[in-house]
Amino acid sequence: MISLKKDGGYWRAVINRPDKANSLTPEMLERLCEIAEAARDAQVLVLTGVGKVFSAGADLDAARAGLATSPLWERLSGAIARLPGLTICALNGTIAGGAMGMALACDLRVAVPGAKLFYPVMKLGFLPQPSDPVRLAALVGPARAKMILMAGQKIPVEEAQTWGLIDRIVEPDALVTEVRALAADTLAADPAHARAIKAMIR
Repeated sequence: MISLKKDGGYWRAVINRPDKANSLTPEMLERLCEIAEAARDAQVLVLTGVGKVFSAGADLDAARAGLATSPLWERLSGAIARLPGLTICALNGTIAGGAMGMALACDLRVAVPGAKLFYPVMKLGFLPQPSDPVRLAALVGPARAKMILMAGQKIPVEEAQTWGLIDRIVEPDALVTEVRALAADTLAADPAHARAIKAMIR
């Protein structure tokens, strides 16, 4: 349910469980962690999904069994954030819950029109993973972070773009092409040069 395609330095990981809104099981989350940890060898890592939802977060049955508070979420977002290459979250649709962590950890977030972003930890009674509020506030500011985490608002990507949470909105049939175009300069550069630029930005 998690596939990985490598094209030279371009790695593309795909969440493929559209019948369950791409909700993540422990096995799927573990696989994403393994990919992100191995992607130190990639120049570009893209995360995307199949269908109209990027990911609804934890699978409901798995969440009740403890996945909602699993350290795997933090392991995944931390591995993505540490990558020296360019990381892009290509949101093929709505993103919710713990899945927000991997998007927040990416360098760029590209989305299709009509998608929404929400993180209902207040309503569900869970704390977000430790790094997520910090990364969210760094992107949108404290008040808007509270709008999502404390007021439980579902933010349309069109509004999220004005906040700085989404970097570009593209039509679904252009998503793959647009993401590849964003990766082009990094893929064409000497990997050490690209990594040095990312280190300077950090």
